Amino acid sequence: MSSISVDASGNYSYNTNSSTASTGSSTSANGLEQSSPADQQDRFLKLLVAQMTHQDPMNPVDNAQMTSQIAQINTVTGIQQLNSTMQTMASQFSSMQLMQGGSLIGREVLTSGNTLGTSTDAAGKVTATGTFDLPSNAADVQVQISTASGQLLATVPMGTQSAGRHDVSWDASSYKGKEALKYTVVAKNGSSSVTPTTYSHDKVSSVGSNNGALAITLKNGGTVSYDKIVSVY
Repeated sequence: MSSISVDASGNYSYNTNSSTASTGSSTSANGLEQSSPADQQDRFLKLLVAQMTHQDPMNPVDNAQMTSQIAQINTVTGIQQLNSTMQTMASQFSSMQLMQGGSLIGREVLTSGNTLGTSTDAAGKVTATGTFDLPSNAADVQVQISTASGQLLATVPMGTQSAGRHDVSWDASSYKGKEALKYTVVAKNGSSSVTPTTYSHDKVSSVGSNNGALAITLKNGGTVSYDKIVSVY
């Protein structure tokens, strides 16, 4: 008895008692490369005609089976076309995201970290700036300024602070070192410690794409993904 079948991957085959003819969406046994949906439909129809030609006249294929086979190849073709459309849309979205990301170049951004950003005014004064979030009120907040290697340079008292986001600034004009400036927030409310979340100020030097995702390169070094940016100034 002969039969024709289609699997979920788009492969269909015509089987008889003595031989099997097959084709599909992947490389076939004869080494041919992947065929297009139109080619697959054409081969499917040829296989269907071959099945009807070689069917047992005493036991012909019923209409329900033929209808089911045609519906299966139409479903597989539709899925392949949908996948192709989604891939095209994903590529276009990535290009649009990259173009929009270009507007961030030169802008100051806030990212997770504890590195102080520095800026110099017209008079030559260098100011180091950081930002942190307090989850609850704190009666005593102090910010410790240090080098990347851990040398303590100064302590900035900020007194009582409410829950929320706060900025800290330090005059770094006297600092002549080459290491980046770090900061640590020590916050207490009575005998209880309050654990803050610290952020770093930096500027965007360039944007690019990494595995389809927007990658932001910062002036002070390092690359972060777009979703790691907390604020844009």
